[in-house]
Amino acid sequence: MRIAVVQFPGSNCERETMLAVKRAGMEPVEFLWNESREKLYAMDGYIIVGGFSYEDRSRAGIIAALDPVMLELKAQSEKGKPILGICNGAQILVETGLVPGLENNKLGMALTENKRIAHGKILGTGYYNAWVNMRLTDEYQRNAFTRYLTAQDILHVPVAHGEGRFVMTTAMWQEIEQQGLHVFRYCDAEGKIIDHFPVNPNGSLGNTAAIANKAGNVMAMMPHPERTVNGDPIFQSIRDYITEGRTEHTVPLYYYPRRTGLPSYQKPEYAHECIIELVIADNQALTVQNTLRQIGIPVTVKRQIHWEVHCDSAAVLAEIKKTGVLYNERKETEVVPKKMLSTAFLVRAHEDVIGQQKRQTLQDHFSIQGVNAIQHGVLWHFSSETGNIADLIEKILHTNIISNPYAHDCYQYT
Repeated sequence: MRIAVVQFPGSNCERETMLAVKRAGMEPVEFLWNESREKLYAMDGYIIVGGFSYEDRSRAGIIAALDPVMLELKAQSEKGKPILGICNGAQILVETGLVPGLENNKLGMALTENKRIAHGKILGTGYYNAWVNMRLTDEYQRNAFTRYLTAQDILHVPVAHGEGRFVMTTAMWQEIEQQGLHVFRYCDAEGKIIDHFPVNPNGSLGNTAAIANKAGNVMAMMPHPERTVNGDPIFQSIRDYITEGRTEHTVPLYYYPRRTGLPSYQKPEYAHECIIELVIADNQALTVQNTLRQIGIPVTVKRQIHWEVHCDSAAVLAEIKKTGVLYNERKETEVVPKKMLSTAFLVRAHEDVIGQQKRQTLQDHFSIQGVNAIQHGVLWHFSSETGNIADLIEKILHTNIISNPYAHDCYQYT
């Protein structure tokens, strides 16, 4: 019984995963993203390991999701073979649409930046590493990963991620709940589902730790069951699922995403824009550029950080810039906004926890008053040597490489 342990550049959990596969009595087979896809044909199951594929450039999981090898994993999933994505692997599965499994694997949700809030204060964003408890949802879907567990079993496992918060539309969430596809949920030591930090380590909707597709053979899980024997029942369940040879053929979920128009960015009258560029090589922009070129979209990409600051006066703005909270002068510089020669898009997180945290820092640590709001965003610029950039923009947006509509707002920027 052979399990492919799938790795991309930046993956770092292959050893723990292989040991967990061996403990369950299966044979792990290392598979690198650039190997021949034919090697995957003979595998009985697949685990996309955790880590930071492509350094989480643009956002976690999206670059690997666009790799051709994921087309083969999609094909294998349709044969009923089990696929488990752990942490970064979960992010990749969500970005490919294999989870939750809509028609034609359309994007149906997002795993976005952590949100740690208690008593109205932002305790932190980004990477968080701790031990947590999780258990099966009361009305969980019985699938390839649950055969050795019940809702009374509490698993004590580690989490280690920066973008682990499941978000989606209300309609999508209702169907997930009805089907029991939010298979695992964060809980306390007694199994109670308490929706605040630290029980819910990242602010995930419904304390969700893992979501499966309707067929039950593909699951995206943020905690790391491979790093502890406490998670072995999940791998033993995969073994028994393969042994039984059962294949569940089900129709996709009913939810169908609707695309909306792309609004233009309008700076509020009393707001100030602060646009920041790296003075060193921008690897994020280069990775997005190379990925687009590899899939047949020949563009040049530039990236900038965009701050929209609402404050009482220019003097307050100058005081804010001196703190170094918005940018680091040793590697970043502020540039003057000018008429764009490229096609640009401004991407902002729906909740913009980063902007909220910056405002809180300015008030609490620097005692700067008169800061009414701060919004954080990323400006993506696209140009083409052939001059036909308008023909390429729809293709670029269709990849979702710069934004996930369930986590971000995207604006045309002129």
